[in-house]
Amino acid sequence: MHALRSVVAGLAAVTLAAGAVAAAGPAAWAAGPTSRVSQTTTVGLHNTYDPATFPYLAQALDEHPGLIELDVWDDIFTREWKVSHSNPFGNANNCVAATSASQLYAGGANKNLEYCLDDIRIWLAAHPGTGPLILKLELKAGFSSRTGLGAAQLDATITAHLGAAVFKPADLLGAYPSLDAAARANAWPTRTLLADKVIIEIIPGTVEEDNPTDTLWTDVEYAQYLNGLAAAGTLSRANIFPSVHNAQAGDPRTRYADASLWPWFVAFDGDATAYVTGGIDTSWYDTNHYLLIMTDVQNVPPAVPAGDAAAAQSRVAAMAAAHASVASSDWSTLPTVVSLVDDRG
Repeated sequence: MHALRSVVAGLAAVTLAAGAVAAAGPAAWAAGPTSRVSQTTTVGLHNTYDPATFPYLAQALDEHPGLIELDVWDDIFTREWKVSHSNPFGNANNCVAATSASQLYAGGANKNLEYCLDDIRIWLAAHPGTGPLILKLELKAGFSSRTGLGAAQLDATITAHLGAAVFKPADLLGAYPSLDAAARANAWPTRTLLADKVIIEIIPGTVEEDNPTDTLWTDVEYAQYLNGLAAAGTLSRANIFPSVHNAQAGDPRTRYADASLWPWFVAFDGDATAYVTGGIDTSWYDTNHYLLIMTDVQNVPPAVPAGDAAAAQSRVAAMAAAHASVASSDWSTLPTVVSLVDDRG
């Protein structure tokens, strides 16, 4: 581990060349429960709701990932939050109508978002001391506030079904003047204090980003919502950390014309290959204690062969050295890798 990090640290702007990634060896997983969540690297599972991968969402949670992902659609006709990859008006997922831990692995699936949240809450309660778990929401087509499916309504759904299990923006903020100030002061709690908790991040969806008529994306809309709540003294209603989506050199928050929104972004989410081979100084995220979710880490050249646990473990070590908070992947068949927690940086 230390040898790998020495090699990585010597590369300009902490950029990992393909050869350096290939050379990463098996890691000694040293991160402990007293480490702050900002100082560790965990492994995420992409599209965790897919029933072709896990018949039940609880089976994905059984692998103890650091992050799971749900794709969410705002169904403007039924005014419901649907969970599927490509159907905006129907569910295609592994969430069930469980009311107890014994029901998490039985019954019909394809349920609305609130049932997925129930599954997470029930599973965490049945596995005390687990986590923290990052829940990534990709809002495929964005919010639809005009039809009653806006940021406030999504927050209300989360509150009703996850409740006290959520670590909220207000919890990080504390007495600091902004989320950015709190993050830079490393006010994130330890993993022990965040056990049994869910940290929720949200990103704009692929449909929204490809829609030329959508001029208000999820990240901006939720940050505006946070601004409004803070001004009204009701920030505790918010459950979600908006993420700056897609890798970019420098401070990617400068893409937002309204600078008053910048301090609300302390989470960043983008393609791992772009981060580690694109000349981006990822140490900036670590220095400021921001959460950095790197996606598709298995595809960073050279790609990790399917089912190769040793190569996957080495890739996580490389992503930890490159300052990722989460190394998100498709490694659903490698539970010993999915459950790893490493020191970040």
